[in-house]
Amino acid sequence: MKKFMYTLLTMIGVLVVGGMLFMAFAPQFGAAAQGQTLERIQQSKQYRHGKFQNASPTPMMDEAPFLDKVKIFAKFLGGTQGARPVDALPMVTLTKEDFGPAAEKGVNVTWFGHSAVLLELNGKRIFADPMLGKRASPVSFIGSKRFSEKLPISLEDLPPLDVVLLSHDHYDHLDKGSIEKLMGKTRHFFVPLGVGAHLQRWGVPAQKITELDWWETASFEGLFLAATPARHFSGRGLKDRDQTLWCSWVLKSGEQSVYFGGDSGYDTHFKQIGEKYGPFDLTMLECGQYNEAWRYIHMMPEQTAQAHLDLRGKVLMPTHWGAFSLALHPWKEPIQRLSKAAAGQTIQLATPIIGQRWSLADQLPQAQWWKGVE
Repeated sequence: MKKFMYTLLTMIGVLVVGGMLFMAFAPQFGAAAQGQTLERIQQSKQYRHGKFQNASPTPMMDEAPFLDKVKIFAKFLGGTQGARPVDALPMVTLTKEDFGPAAEKGVNVTWFGHSAVLLELNGKRIFADPMLGKRASPVSFIGSKRFSEKLPISLEDLPPLDVVLLSHDHYDHLDKGSIEKLMGKTRHFFVPLGVGAHLQRWGVPAQKITELDWWETASFEGLFLAATPARHFSGRGLKDRDQTLWCSWVLKSGEQSVYFGGDSGYDTHFKQIGEKYGPFDLTMLECGQYNEAWRYIHMMPEQTAQAHLDLRGKVLMPTHWGAFSLALHPWKEPIQRLSKAAAGQTIQLATPIIGQRWSLADQLPQAQWWKGVE
């Protein structure tokens, strides 16, 4: 028995030490900001008491009573009926020949599932939150697996990109493998304050990265960008919670105006952004991966509809659904609830299938395709 206990404790110790070393040195966890960027972080109005803060008090699930956390954990272990589709999701397969130069006028959109959206805005091609990996995880064998086995197009066949836009550093939005494959065909990266260190560790040159704090702006060959508030959090490891900023994005070019929400709980910032930068031709807002236990950092679908109205949006395209199961609701529940809420508010809802390339100038994709998928 003593020998068995000694062996068991040794194995546990090796696993613990190995895990700590893995998290300390594995590149997928990214890197911490240093130098001038660290000074900017420490001087940011959003950075207080050693970490970035939301504008409003935002209770997190790890602050909940112990029994509540046990109940949530048990539900995750038990699984949720219908959390993943049984059938293959419909998808438009694209080739490199489908992409010529970006459309010189107007807004074209291609949704890759979850929050990954390829935009063509008045001649500029912008990929927002291009998480195109198979799992939302730092490792390939643990974590939520993508619903679809394939993407609409391989990363290698994607057209050249003018801009990659990142909202925050969580694994379902920022993927090391995707960045490594995209950085050679991307001219510039715009990211929230602190996220640039991750990209530099993965090989993106510092001169190709612009980091912005909330309400800071930048321009790129006629494209206007503003990093705007969101209500969320950040972190890729056990010790870097809220050491990088999270944000939403305003994009303007000519007469076109687009809002990309990233991840956010509902709050007054949507109305503030709408008053300052609205109206928007298109808003892209999260509608999935919600739960009452983390309602301050992810919106309920009905709040998504209200946020769109606060932003003074014309067309709403829901994101953060259709690719991963990261919560306890059935996979199609978010779009069902949002569709009902949008109809009640007479909101124009765009619901493309994955890979469908559509334009704001044409008839909106509004087929309720999920109804035919189990």
